[in-house]
Amino acid sequence: MDDETPDNSAQIASSAYKLPALDSDFLLGESTRGVRFLLEYAKAEELLRAWGIRSTIVCFGSARILPGGSADPEHATAPMMPGQHPRAGESSARLYEEAFEFGRIASERGGALHPRDGVLDNVIATGGGPGIMEAANRGAAAAGAPSIGFNIRLPFEQEPNAYSTPDLTFLFHYFAMRKMHLAMRAAALVVFPGGFGTMDELFEILTLRQTGKMPTIPIILFGRGYWTKVINFEALRDEGMIAPHDLELFDFAETAEEAWECLVRKGLTVRHGEPKDI
Repeated sequence: MDDETPDNSAQIASSAYKLPALDSDFLLGESTRGVRFLLEYAKAEELLRAWGIRSTIVCFGSARILPGGSADPEHATAPMMPGQHPRAGESSARLYEEAFEFGRIASERGGALHPRDGVLDNVIATGGGPGIMEAANRGAAAAGAPSIGFNIRLPFEQEPNAYSTPDLTFLFHYFAMRKMHLAMRAAALVVFPGGFGTMDELFEILTLRQTGKMPTIPIILFGRGYWTKVINFEALRDEGMIAPHDLELFDFAETAEEAWECLVRKGLTVRHGEPKDI
């Protein structure tokens, strides 16, 4: 036998010797996709529970609508996607202001400022980016309430807006898990005008409601003129692609106040308690 002490540096340096939880190559490999999916669920769930957030009001809408109807991307607090251009003009300015106002109203009246037995209800939740998402988070911040930003990691630069609560600003890789978190605490949904992403999220919730996969919640489409122009809901009914009663899954509103009143009329639970410092 060789009297020299064998060198075990190769064994120690081997990736197989790394603790699995500390091995990024392993954790990011194909075989652990299910683990990553679970981690995205668990991290957000843990923080939401720590804040006592029982229910949310989810706000969707275009990332292209900037404050004041601006055409300058620098006026957004989160970068827009490459090739994305702001939707400038008075109608966009109004949509931003209404989304801001709705975020404020819902936060002041819905329970996000008034915990009951340590629980917060109807906390504003958005996709965390610019545009309508920024406006709704900004309205909640103006009320002094917490709000959630469920951001998604994309192939290009992605940053959160500056108004979601830092401890409630999440980043997801998987759209499916992001959608799950958007849906699972939703007590109501308010959808402002938007494009593919907004449509995707709207129809996700409509399908869950249609199939009974989530509780009955009020769904408000903001701006009847826009929604009836871009989606012919009646044609879907007339063609037999949806049932007539499926058109009762949602309502329309034209102002933030009207949207809030409709949510309450449609059964949104509003609880009040003692104010909480955020």
